[in-house]
Amino acid sequence: MLFKRFKHWKESESQSIEDYLRHIIGIRTRNLEIYQIALTHRSASKESHLAKYINNERLEYLGDAVLNSIISEYLFKKYPLVNEGALTEMRSKLVCREQLNTLARKIGLCSYISAQNGVKAKSIDGDAFEALVGALFLDKGYKMTQKIVLKRLFLLHLDIESVIQENKNYKGKLINWGSKNNREIRFENQINCEGEERKLHKSEVFVDGVSYGEAFHYTIKKAEQLAASQALEIISEQEYEKERQEGDYN
Repeated sequence: MLFKRFKHWKESESQSIEDYLRHIIGIRTRNLEIYQIALTHRSASKESHLAKYINNERLEYLGDAVLNSIISEYLFKKYPLVNEGALTEMRSKLVCREQLNTLARKIGLCSYISAQNGVKAKSIDGDAFEALVGALFLDKGYKMTQKIVLKRLFLLHLDIESVIQENKNYKGKLINWGSKNNREIRFENQINCEGEERKLHKSEVFVDGVSYGEAFHYTIKKAEQLAASQALEIISEQEYEKERQEGDYN
């Protein structure tokens, strides 16, 4: 395997990461190298005879999927009467890049990330957190990863109820972003009564004439907020990809 054959880290770095995993995450790893890769930003990519560049992007991809699954199941069981739309909104608040950046800093993960001097990526800490989850999954399996993510990370370091109940003005945030970036933001609202005893409002948001999200609710205000939330997620992903393509440098 690639992780077992790639040996370019210093012994002192290895010991430091191993101590962190034992004391903060609460594990003894069977494969330290996979965690070293999880903490290697693309700017500090390593080279090996098996691959030209080794960094945490693949583990980040895996960790994102695992983390979404863990949080989705947690919310599904904790809130049995909440509908799909509200559960999705809750999950978005908990696993958004801003929240993962904050969580990574709270657990001191940023001190162990390997990155080249001058890198100013906004999401570097959150990316490493997702990569860490990916490494945990490969090393310990889903059940153990689920236990660690919930009990030792999220429930211990985040007030989940406060995060979920936080009332964010997504529409206002989107409009401010449009004004700042000289982009046209437009909401189109209509009433959809088909098959409904109550009036159901549909809101669709457009950025420069392109649809970025739509949502339904019994109030126009809530429908607009949900649609704006979808648009902000898309914008965040676009900015994130643009940042990567530009090499994360100023």
